[in-house]
Amino acid sequence: MFKKILIANRGEIACRVIKTARKMGIKTVAIYSDADRNALHVQMADEAVHIGPPPANQSYIVIDKVMAAIKATGAEAVHPGYGFLSENPKFAEALEKAGVAFIGPPVGAIEAMGDKITSKKIAQEAGVSTVPGYMGLIADADEAVKISGEIGYPVMIKASAGGGGKGMRIAWNDEEAREGFQSSKNEAASSFGDDRIFIEKFVTQPRHIEIQVLCDTHGNGVYLHERECSIQRRNQKVVEEAPSPFLDEATRKAMGEQAVALAKAVGYASAGTVEFIVDGNRNFYFLEMNTRLQVEHPVTELITGVDLVEQMIRVANGEKLPFAQSDLKINGWAIENRLYAEDPYRGFLPSIGRLTRYRPPAEVTKASHVVRNDTGVYEGGEISMYYDPMIAKLCTWAPTRAEAIERMRVALDSFEVEGIGHNLPFLSAVMDHPKFVSGDMTTAFIAEEYPEGFEGATLGAGDLRRIAAACAAMNRVSEIRRTRVSGRMDNHERKVGDDWVVTLQGERYALSVQADPKGATIHFADGASHRVEGAWTPGKSLAEMLVDGAPLVLKVGKISGGFRIRTRGADLKVHVRSPRQAELAELMPEKLPPDTSKLLLCPMPGLIVKVNVAEGDEVQDGQALCTVEAMKMENILRAERKGRVVKINAAPGDSLAVDDVIMEFE
Repeated sequence: MFKKILIANRGEIACRVIKTARKMGIKTVAIYSDADRNALHVQMADEAVHIGPPPANQSYIVIDKVMAAIKATGAEAVHPGYGFLSENPKFAEALEKAGVAFIGPPVGAIEAMGDKITSKKIAQEAGVSTVPGYMGLIADADEAVKISGEIGYPVMIKASAGGGGKGMRIAWNDEEAREGFQSSKNEAASSFGDDRIFIEKFVTQPRHIEIQVLCDTHGNGVYLHERECSIQRRNQKVVEEAPSPFLDEATRKAMGEQAVALAKAVGYASAGTVEFIVDGNRNFYFLEMNTRLQVEHPVTELITGVDLVEQMIRVANGEKLPFAQSDLKINGWAIENRLYAEDPYRGFLPSIGRLTRYRPPAEVTKASHVVRNDTGVYEGGEISMYYDPMIAKLCTWAPTRAEAIERMRVALDSFEVEGIGHNLPFLSAVMDHPKFVSGDMTTAFIAEEYPEGFEGATLGAGDLRRIAAACAAMNRVSEIRRTRVSGRMDNHERKVGDDWVVTLQGERYALSVQADPKGATIHFADGASHRVEGAWTPGKSLAEMLVDGAPLVLKVGKISGGFRIRTRGADLKVHVRSPRQAELAELMPEKLPPDTSKLLLCPMPGLIVKVNVAEGDEVQDGQALCTVEAMKMENILRAERKGRVVKINAAPGDSLAVDDVIMEFE
């Protein structure tokens, strides 16, 4: 077995590989850029080598620099993680030439399957059903428009070397095809160093289901069942689960066998993923093969009990697979939520900054359930603008899908992240969405269910009553603390009244609090009552309560006259007032936010790449105004209504902060 491996990656996947290597008694080497000098993967590894400036094309994807780090440390093998050099045949060739093992597939398999154009041709030749499209190289935007028209809109414009949702656009007409081609080409060049683009038919109402395969160098290959990855935003997976709630056993077997056959046809060895589009009738179409570990691999590990990173290392060491297809059963259900540094209230645009608070839920491994958090950050660390915005992958496992979802709801509510914008509220809202709960979703889920973007969850009456009851009990604890600190009376509890009015999300509840040593019973004016128990103390940012015996986890902040409560995707101002205070509050005027309707504000920290208009121009609703690049993604900002540009405050090359004014309108 290898004594030392280098991880040619960063972030949570580098940390994930280090954990398995440590378990196997293998020493690890991390590489890092200037931006990652204090990163978690650097701290976890046995050794770390600096490889250059923050941009990936000057550090992590410069083959010569990575090879120099391998030589300097004497690493015998390299795990590439995903992204960066993981599917770069030149890197695999350089390792082979240097006599260093690549913990991944052979160069020929990477070349055949890693390139989406070539892989489609091979799949077609192997008799695999594929989506109609144009596999040749596309010279310019005019040719892209012509080809798109021939295929028939809508079409998907994709980077040949792409992944992670980068270099991908859906076009519904000629204008979008022209615009999408150029943006995809630019993103592909900056992210992968390869700007080749291809176009295929976009299948509407599809499910995205992928098969995990694992092959050794002795001709053995198995599939470890499927992952449902249909909940995507901008073609980037957000929620994954295993198995799929949609497949039946016959379809699962057919897809699995086809995936293994395709892998064997190219001499594949290592872990890989064959991705399919599946329609409503369970017809499936080959999309691509990813010749690397997938981001969402933990859910497969949780339902099979197989450590995929360990098996990749063992295969690279020449070992045979320790199991056959008949040994791989599906045990229970696993859900993964990707925590991203992006603000759901600003159209999911990237967010950067320091993590002033980062407290994941406790990891648990029990027969009843599992909570797992794969992460690459820590409290006090910084989220950089140079890399993918994923912070962590929160996973839960339970015997049934319903139980796994409920465990995920509690885990998300328990996850504390402050200092940056993040998508935890959105993930919580998805876990409660009826379509997700029923398993009836497609890749259009987010676009269809949140067409105007995410503005926070609206909770039902039952949830509001439980929160109101919990906040009333918490307020009593706060009031007791306040009177005790003031020292106004020895018997402080007599100073705290029983009757209160709780307002939240437009609802008003008159109630009374009957406390006892174990908790409190909250009596509502309409005769209903709730039992609240919990050990929350004032100043604690997380309240883990039981309301009528069911868990209720609240993120708690203090506001005047109450609490800021975040739970189940909602961000609520909860006021707890005495009856007289509530009467007076009704008379207070509401403070209105400032009018920004005539300003184009920068929605995230980023770089102005292009300004499409000039001062004095008349603009139409939906017209492109400028392009801002952040986290390796180009974001086109458009006019929300007709108007005339009176002032432009930014030019290409300018770095802007959130809410900087880019241009002003008449």
